[in-house]
This record gives sequence, structure tokens and C-alpha cells, in this order.
Amino acid sequence: MLQNQNYQQLITDLKELVDETRYQVAAQVNSAMVVLYWNIGQRINEDILGNKRAEYGKEIIFQISQQLTLEFGNSFSEKNIRKMMQFASVFDNFEIVASAMRQLSWTHFLLLIPISEDTKRNFYLEVCKIENWSVRVLRDKINSLLFERTAISKKPEEIIHRELKNWSDNNILNPDLVFKDPYFLDFLELKDTFSEKDLEEAIVVELQKFISELGTDFAFLSRQKRITIDNRDYYLDLLFYHRKLKSLVVIELKLGEFEASHKGQMELYLSYLNKYEKIEGENPPIGLILCSGKNSEHIELMNLEGDNIKVAEYLLILPSEKVLLEKLHRSIEIARNKIENKK
Repeated sequence: MLQNQNYQQLITDLKELVDETRYQVAAQVNSAMVVLYWNIGQRINEDILGNKRAEYGKEIIFQISQQLTLEFGNSFSEKNIRKMMQFASVFDNFEIVASAMRQLSWTHFLLLIPISEDTKRNFYLEVCKIENWSVRVLRDKINSLLFERTAISKKPEEIIHRELKNWSDNNILNPDLVFKDPYFLDFLELKDTFSEKDLEEAIVVELQKFISELGTDFAFLSRQKRITIDNRDYYLDLLFYHRKLKSLVVIELKLGEFEASHKGQMELYLSYLNKYEKIEGENPPIGLILCSGKNSEHIELMNLEGDNIKVAEYLLILPSEKVLLEKLHRSIEIARNKIENKK
């Protein structure tokens, strides 16, 4: 057998062809299955809607399940038939399904079906499609309340839809789709009394988990980066780069609540980076101040958004999901009401 360089290249090319074809076949099978399940659900929904009797619906679903299971197997159990009906009901516009079925499997859709709020469900659908999330990643994002924690959730629904569309169609990413509040840092396992240095060191030790919480497009650049202004040295706690935003991101860690002086400090850092570190093609740097608590009125009055500064709370111990959801929903409602009142 010839083992020369040309032969090795031939084998490599053939393997790539096989893998590519397998992927294409799997994608086609998945798309066909999603279309089939939507059509089955839609057809049954139409039939039941045409017959007003509730008993008829129960009877027909049971009979359909028995017949299809007998002929085609367990994929058409009564439970699965009901999921197909829910699928067609929740995603009543087939164009939405058609636009996502190459990236999302039937199992992806099963995770989205129970989400009752249209805007929230559309957020996960679009981001999952754009970011090509696996089923496990999508489940983790939903369970971690990503939508409620993302800054965009506090904006009116029409803005959320517009920014998601802008990202999907034009690859223009709004920072409000990247930054969160609060950030879950329970994995640091810090207890009792600790300093800002301890917090920073714990983050560096668990850097992979921290980046996972920040977002996968964050790349770590430096810790305690020194900058010199007027012969005075300053140190940036953490410096990252966000690939899709094409921006440097400074993260400052604070043990207490947000204070007005934090803004001036961050403005100085961002101005320095913008003048001396930003390269051609990059967007202006962004600052993220992570505090153990927030003073909402301070933040609102200081117009931080206009200065490319984000303020977020970090949680080292997570409350119950119920308490956390109530807090997040209240924050979203307050923020949206303020926007509405300004109008």
C-alpha cells in the first residue's frame, strides 16, 4: 500500500466527503421529521377544532395513536401525538419552523414548546439557531434563566424582536443581547469574609466556568493589566475581548453596592483603552462593573448606557428558582414601565 503524501491527502479528502454527506443526510432526516410532526399536529388540531365535543378529542387521539403505533412504531404514542399537537399550536406559523428546522432538532423544539411567553420563546429559538446550541446547551440556558437575566429582556417586545432579527439577518449584535444581570458565580464557592483580590483569584482559578457564564464569545486577555496615565499606574481587574462585538471588555469587581465613583474610574479606563489599545476595525471598549448589590436610582441618573458602561449584580449563593424568577420578572416589569412612561 502506498503511504506517500498524495495518498494520505486522498484519504483525508474522502473522509471529509463521507462526514459531510452524513451530516447532510442527518440534517435532511431531521428536517423531514420536524415537518412531519408539525403536519400531523396541525391536521389533528384542525379535525378536533371542527368537532366541538371534548370527548371526541380524547377518543380520536387515542385511536390515532393506536393505529399509527401499530403501523409505524412507538414514535406515535399518545403522549407524542399530544406533543405534535402542541407543537403545531404553539408554532402556528409554519414559516418560523421552516426557518429553524435545519439547525434545531425535534428535541430542541420539545424544550421550547412549554415556554408560554412568545417573546421569551422566540429569544431562545433565534439565539439557539444563530449560536447552533446543542440540546444540552439549550436546556442549560433555559434552566439558568438566560432570557430573564439578559439586558434585552428589560426592553419593549418590539425592540427585542427587532434586535434578534438584526442579529439573525445582518449579523449585527446588540450588546444588550450579550450582557446579563445578575451573573451566577456560585461555582466560586466563596464563603464568609473575602476581599476583592480573593474574588478575582477565585474567578481566575475557575476561568472556564466564568467565561461560560459570561458567554462563549468572551476571550480572556489579562488580569491586573497595568496602564499608566500622568505617571500614575492603574490596574484593570480583568480584561476580555468579545469576538462578535469586536470590543475590549473591562470587568471591575466590587464587594459592595454600586457607587457613583465607580463610573469615573471606569470612564478613565475605557478612554485609555479607546485611545491606546483599540485597533482599526474594533468597536469602542465596554465596561462591566460587577457589584454585590445595585443602587437603581444612581445607575439610572448617571446615564451609564450612554457611556458604554454596564452594571450588574453577582450572586455567590443562589436563591430558590421561585424567588429569583419573581425578582427578575419584577425588574423586567419596572424597566419596561419606565421606558413606556418616557414615551
